[in-house]
Amino acid sequence: MGYDSMMEIKGFGGRLRTYRMRKGFSLQKLATAVGASKAHIYDLETGKSANPSLGLLTAISRELDVPIKVLVGETSETADGEEALAPLFRDLRDLSPGDIDIIKTLTEQLRGKGKGGR
Repeated sequence: MGYDSMMEIKGFGGRLRTYRMRKGFSLQKLATAVGASKAHIYDLETGKSANPSLGLLTAISRELDVPIKVLVGETSETADGEEALAPLFRDLRDLSPGDIDIIKTLTEQLRGKGKGGR
């Protein structure tokens, strides 16, 4: 079952539970991995708690290898392969401003290379 078919599962909690189980994680294992309580993960899955923090959502996404937009049920017309870039974008948040400038420069150079540049 791919990401698109998972959009049919109603609610964040249902998707969270399905992906957690698919990964073979118990409630406790996921909770420990993301720094949350088992009760909080359970409450998210059952809908008793519906608004996880961005930090928790990011940690869950990374741990389960599922894009945040899939977990929260966003649909969009994204280009093929964009899902594979999501972890890279999330990891960029941990970089210093100087490192981000280096990445921007490198990206510009790579784009130029693809257009017949250097």
